Amino acid sequence: MAFARIIAIGVLLPLLYLLIRAFGASPEMLNNVIFRIRNLRLLGNTLLLAGSVLALDILIALPLAYLSVRCKIRARRFITLLGVLPLAMPGYIMAYALLGLGGYNGTFQALFGWNFPRVSGFSGSLLVLTICTFPYLYLNLRTALMGLDQSIEEASRSLGHDAKSTFFKVILPQLKPALLAGGLLISLHVIGDFGTVSLMRFETFSYALYLQYISAYDRIYAAWLALMLLALTTGALVLEYRLLKQAIFHRLGRGASRAKTFLNLGPWTIPAYLFVGVLFIIAVVLPVTSIGFWFNETALASVSFNLFDAFWNSVRASAPAAVLTTFLALPLAYIGVRYKTRLSNPLERVAYLGYATPPLAFALALVFFSLYVSSSLYQSLLLLVIAYSLHFLAEAIGPVRSALYQAPPQLEEAAQSLGYSSIKSFFKVTLPLLRGGMIASASLVFLSAMKELSITFLLSPIGFDTLALRVWSYTGEAMFAEAAPFALTILIFSSLFVGFLFSKEWKKT
Repeated sequence: MAFARIIAIGVLLPLLYLLIRAFGASPEMLNNVIFRIRNLRLLGNTLLLAGSVLALDILIALPLAYLSVRCKIRARRFITLLGVLPLAMPGYIMAYALLGLGGYNGTFQALFGWNFPRVSGFSGSLLVLTICTFPYLYLNLRTALMGLDQSIEEASRSLGHDAKSTFFKVILPQLKPALLAGGLLISLHVIGDFGTVSLMRFETFSYALYLQYISAYDRIYAAWLALMLLALTTGALVLEYRLLKQAIFHRLGRGASRAKTFLNLGPWTIPAYLFVGVLFIIAVVLPVTSIGFWFNETALASVSFNLFDAFWNSVRASAPAAVLTTFLALPLAYIGVRYKTRLSNPLERVAYLGYATPPLAFALALVFFSLYVSSSLYQSLLLLVIAYSLHFLAEAIGPVRSALYQAPPQLEEAAQSLGYSSIKSFFKVTLPLLRGGMIASASLVFLSAMKELSITFLLSPIGFDTLALRVWSYTGEAMFAEAAPFALTILIFSSLFVGFLFSKEWKKT
């Protein structure tokens, strides 16, 4: 329990120092910082982007999930693959790929002779973030639809409701938890996104925080921008909790679930295939074609050393972070499963606070904290590893906790009855059973750290270029050919994880 408290303090301290820094100014200065017209514009832009992305994601993910679970369609496995494939492409990679399609000497110009306008601003950010985030909602909706009892639908149809009425009056209300869970993930992602909006030049709170950091470096205003980002994410968390509070979605009566039946699309078959085809072209074909085209234009000899150097930097920051995060997740998951007290659940929830905090705001808090505690820690590899670990701690807890639920506590009790101490019985009996969950946690954190841009940008040592930083910097200078090898390397690594995820989903189709 004591070690878990230390971990929680590690997550909270930088955020507390951010508060101290934000309020460390005179009342007059605070008034000028908070009540700026620019802040209202930033708030409007951020909420507009988050709301628009969420609306488009619902329009994409809901029919896609329904087609893959409930409809008679030959492409069911392909639809499942399409629903998870965009997870392999971080937002800044997608932004790079779409920026490289248009404009003079873009992919369209070179291949077809079309001088296609280059997307940017709100429309570019909306397109990129919609493509990158709809899988979060799709996976939640697909899981919910697979577990939905079809006897409720049969009862609705027996009362004279057609398929359309049954969907909107019976099925859709049952999907509320999945919609809220996916919507929360999407909102947190969009509000905290930095890579996409910076490349598309659309000013949200995250982009303004970046501009403030690299230009004036006004610590007070930067701290307040970070707190405003935190306020938005906290608002999203509270809203999701209130909408789900006291809601009941499970069956209250007796009875067995009906065998699943598939809906015949009839005249909607062709539009369904057309919808899937267009989405596949936009989400997969166009970005992959753009990356492939620019990679073909690259003189590999000129970037091979930089590519290896960036890859090695990414690994030597991500690998220790993966190990450290898994080590930190172990006590938090253990007390949450085996020692449920009034403190165990709040301690575990603190880990999710670090994950819900927008990465740029979290990194800025660590910047302030490190400069106050020890200037030698600032822009060191150690601080970067710690930042990765604290931010991705929530990702590591899940697999370890799942493994703990499957490890019988009676084994530890038997070991203690034979004379082993509680610590020794844990290491001798329980820890070997957690190996699979710990490997999954480390793999997940390693991949997430390899792709992370915001935290790396603010906290990496001087001259420490990673794959993510190379893609972002080259794309910002419209050097698409130079960025291609770095983007392709990240895409390959991400695809390995998505392939692992899809191999499990394939078995369910």
